[in-house]
Amino acid sequence: MSSTIKFFASSISNSPLHGTLDTECRVSGRFRAFGTHNSMHEISCIADEKKSKIAKSCQKLEVLWDDGYGTSSVKDYLDISREMVKKTDDGGPPRWFCPVECGKPIKGSPVLLFLAGMDGTGWGLVLHHKSLGKVFEVRCLHIPVNDRTPLEGLLEMIEDTVRAEHSAFPKKPIYLVGDSMGGCLALAVAAGNPTTDLVLVVSNPATSFGKSTLQHLLPTLEALPDSFHINLIYLLSIIAGNPMKMAAVNAEKGLPPAQTLKQMLRNLITLLPRISGLGDIIPKETLLWKLKLCKAAAEYANSHLHAIRAEVLVLASGKDNMFPSRDEARRLWTSLLNCKVRHFKKNSHTLLLEDGLNFLSFIKATHMYRRSTRHDYISDFIPTSLSEFKDIYLQGFSALTTVTSPVMLSTLEDGQIVRGLEGIPSTGPVILVGYHMLMGLELPSIVGEILKEKKVMVRSIGHPMLFSPNNETSSNELSRFDVMTIFGTLPVSPSHLHKLLSNNETILLFPGGAREALHRKGEEYKCFWPEQPEFVRMAAKFGATIIPFGVVGVDDILHYLLDYDDQMKIPFTRDFIKKKNQNIENIRIDAKGEVANQDMFVPGVFPKIPGRFYYLFGKPIETKGMKQELKDKDNANAMYLQIKSEVENIMSYLVKKREKDPYRGILQRTIYKAMKAPADQIPTFEL
Repeated sequence: MSSTIKFFASSISNSPLHGTLDTECRVSGRFRAFGTHNSMHEISCIADEKKSKIAKSCQKLEVLWDDGYGTSSVKDYLDISREMVKKTDDGGPPRWFCPVECGKPIKGSPVLLFLAGMDGTGWGLVLHHKSLGKVFEVRCLHIPVNDRTPLEGLLEMIEDTVRAEHSAFPKKPIYLVGDSMGGCLALAVAAGNPTTDLVLVVSNPATSFGKSTLQHLLPTLEALPDSFHINLIYLLSIIAGNPMKMAAVNAEKGLPPAQTLKQMLRNLITLLPRISGLGDIIPKETLLWKLKLCKAAAEYANSHLHAIRAEVLVLASGKDNMFPSRDEARRLWTSLLNCKVRHFKKNSHTLLLEDGLNFLSFIKATHMYRRSTRHDYISDFIPTSLSEFKDIYLQGFSALTTVTSPVMLSTLEDGQIVRGLEGIPSTGPVILVGYHMLMGLELPSIVGEILKEKKVMVRSIGHPMLFSPNNETSSNELSRFDVMTIFGTLPVSPSHLHKLLSNNETILLFPGGAREALHRKGEEYKCFWPEQPEFVRMAAKFGATIIPFGVVGVDDILHYLLDYDDQMKIPFTRDFIKKKNQNIENIRIDAKGEVANQDMFVPGVFPKIPGRFYYLFGKPIETKGMKQELKDKDNANAMYLQIKSEVENIMSYLVKKREKDPYRGILQRTIYKAMKAPADQIPTFEL
């Protein structure tokens, strides 16, 4: 990996982006280092230069953009860190640098300041530089090996950078990402700047230093002969990291187990010898200093937690042998005012350098990415990347896809039904309006298959409950709610629908909402739509294309044992449902009839030998040029009833036609797939 960096000055009077071309040196084509400058005039010039750069940046990312995840590895981290330490060991002071791999971010991107752990190199985000660089102005803090800046000096330097950045761009948030000891520094800075708009992401923060074995290492290390230092470093690296997780970062996904293992072993063989280089990155005296610095930072951060007002995301590993990070995450969740937690059961302390964490995905999933004072579901949305699509949809939903073998059908403008999604326009505004299957099981295939075949990002409109803070717990991992957010789901509201249509988006709308997705026994494929046809008028205002669709198959994979009516007859479940629904917003409070019953509950279901899912997107209904016509209530209602009738007719068609599908059963599909074709090419009924 070719890794070039630019260093920026970091004195008290400097802005976060300062640096001049006073001196330049190249080290194996990897680094460009620049001298420092303390002119306040330069602060203004650099801020103006940054604004000009942002103006030239791209407006937004394309769908399935390449985030580069898996192209760098721990091997790259060790190689570049060792070279950096050898060639920039000037004794200090600490300074910021920007990895050139980060490139130019999209327009209006906020700054991200990375505070490293005890290694101090600043390269802990090397696996994520390309993705973060698309949506952030990334700056990494480098602390030279022989630098001995005390805690107060480090905090002062970071705070000066934060204040200068805030002064230059007061309407943008500032992101502080802290790894291990860097997590303590980030929390300390946030405590000292409660009125500054900060967003913190801390990975296995060392705030639990007092409960770790590291505090007992200090006297041992001081008495240890220098000849044994490298053995201690090697031991600590094995304890801190999970070699197999590190080796899996750039192993190709989706291969047979034997080939995957072969790749991982090859990566491991190249990785282990490089760990000896850690002795250059953290020599004995530096390790002693960093342990003392980490202890002081942890004590300071813990004593100031009450003053933190920033948004905080804690990433915690389940197999952290350095710190009790899982328990510490729970403590921080209860101690901080605005804290979210995501756990990684199989990862170790070096979480940011291991497989299983696409860092940007978790910032997106927790709604913590924003470019102004408040998060906007439309303007701040980052489209699904290529690696997210592969890892979450192709791999994560492979079992559902295999079991249901979805048949995707669409209708051309002339009314012809074809296999595939040719009938869905590639450009918006488009509204896909259809039936909501039990528990929304149809969603992954709709969003994923349109993304795969059409390269179109579908924005699904969901119930506000999906985005409620009540979903947050101290033990959350990547949840279904997170996945829906990554793939574009946002809360239902007229303003959101208006903004999406004005942006020419493709929108997925379920008028039946929760009542349809949580229907009762015997109500399969029955629409529960409200009387008001508001989305029809909204579509006409923007000339959107409306595509009715239907989907069947949930009755082929699940036995419905306990529905809402059954559970309300049981005292325990009745009380549980009532309690859970007390704080859930009823978005159909003005509706009449069954559609107004929006109580949330978990259906009691049991799997059965699976059949197949069938999707049919109907003939496009154009509203272009009908704005005035559909302002009339009767005309709008007539079109609304037409759309509902189309959805019901589509489902009747699919229920009837699936009886003639020779591959409706999973056994027939499995045999065909093993002998002839992949899942998405298994034949179905004649069209």
